[in-house]
Amino acid sequence: MEVDDVSVREQLFHNKVREIFICVLLFTCLYILSYLILTHFKKNADYITTDDIEDATVNKIALWLCTFTLSVAVCAVLLLPISILSNEVLLTFPHSYYMQWLNGSLIHGLWNLVFLFSNLSLVFLMPFAYFFTESEGFVGCKKGVMARVYETAVVLLLLTLLVLGMVWVGVALLNNTARESLYDVWECYLPYLYSAISLFGVLLLLLCTPFGLSRMFSVTGSLLVKPGLLENVEVEMNCAAFEEASLSRKLNSGSTSCRISVNVEPLRMQFLGVQAKRIALQMRRRASPWQRNLFYPLAMLLLLALTVVCVLMVCFHVLELLFDETAMPRGMGDPRLGTTSFSMFGSLGAAVQVVLIMYLMVSSVVGFYSSPLFTFLLPHTQDTNLTQIIGNCVSLLVLSSALPVFSRTLGITRFDLLGDFGRYNWLGNFHIVFLYNILFAGLTSACLINTLTWTVQRELIRAFGLHKLPLTVSRTTIPLKLLLDNGLSKIQ
Repeated sequence: MEVDDVSVREQLFHNKVREIFICVLLFTCLYILSYLILTHFKKNADYITTDDIEDATVNKIALWLCTFTLSVAVCAVLLLPISILSNEVLLTFPHSYYMQWLNGSLIHGLWNLVFLFSNLSLVFLMPFAYFFTESEGFVGCKKGVMARVYETAVVLLLLTLLVLGMVWVGVALLNNTARESLYDVWECYLPYLYSAISLFGVLLLLLCTPFGLSRMFSVTGSLLVKPGLLENVEVEMNCAAFEEASLSRKLNSGSTSCRISVNVEPLRMQFLGVQAKRIALQMRRRASPWQRNLFYPLAMLLLLALTVVCVLMVCFHVLELLFDETAMPRGMGDPRLGTTSFSMFGSLGAAVQVVLIMYLMVSSVVGFYSSPLFTFLLPHTQDTNLTQIIGNCVSLLVLSSALPVFSRTLGITRFDLLGDFGRYNWLGNFHIVFLYNILFAGLTSACLINTLTWTVQRELIRAFGLHKLPLTVSRTTIPLKLLLDNGLSKIQ
């Protein structure tokens, strides 16, 4: 009997070591990927300074903290897809020797680690990185990196006390009770704070995702070659080339003449615009007929299909909320993977769920950076300062850590939330969940209809050549009937 107990303990120990090794390996890969992404956007002047080695060291430490936060954000995005795909793999290969490492304990551990690290990054690491870069050390103390660490720690401690005090007041006002013990701080105030942060992230996704779903059409269209309806690319490219040559001669003559040196800068801007237009037309001419006439419509149809499927799934989930209590998002204690599929369509439905979850995340990021409130955070290659990097990491972490709750609340997947993700207070409120689904379906439908309407009208205007008219009469003052009449007469 003792031998069996020893063998069981050894087996549990080996499983735990294997899970830790897999988690460390996954996080290391994500950390390297995040570091490459941040170094692609960061401004090199902030990290390579010969005049002040102290500032360079501080910026490097802040960059390491940002890299850690971004890797946690990427891991949070992959939580649901990894969980859903793991369940399907175990269903397909239930007795495979090579899949023994994939189990519910590993997935549950990943969810707990992501929850812990995401809250650690939001509450401590990112505020520490920001205050660390802004600190200079206390007056009268010896200058150095440690002096900045002491000042940052004090400021962060005061900020923590301020936030906990505000949460204590909020809980006392809502519950009409005052809690004073340290145990209540851990069991009441911190979960309440986590729940508020998650609710803020889910509300941010509600605002950004519908707008991002509509923006995906224009973003994808800018990356692909559009088919030319009633358009002669050869003629337009020759006109652009002649105009570019003319502006080039004017610039060359203006640089040698002192009388018209004032007009050189506007000519240069016009020259760069015409040159960019000529290069775009040249790339369109070089594109194959398949690329010109097939890829763009297929991409638009794929985006439209994904968006429509999202809206239909949310509408179906609204009906489920009215008649089925199990449709409410909830926490799952023991993830029994490999017992049943989380989609009624089997592996195909699970694959569609994974694609939709990733599509919603990409759309939310596009909508976030397209919003007028957050365009200043948009990173630029080799020209993003450290403050912008910290802001981007915090924003992406808020969006990604709310993605599992967002997907489960909308009914995109039936995979229940694991670990502390299912302990949020507002998840059990039927009115909040129901209203959230209604708002998402309504906002997404309105944005989609508006985008399709304006896109069709803009393409018709461009195809029929009406975009070359003066700005005051090119769009808003042209009725649709006149536009179609002009197009029909042009075709005839």
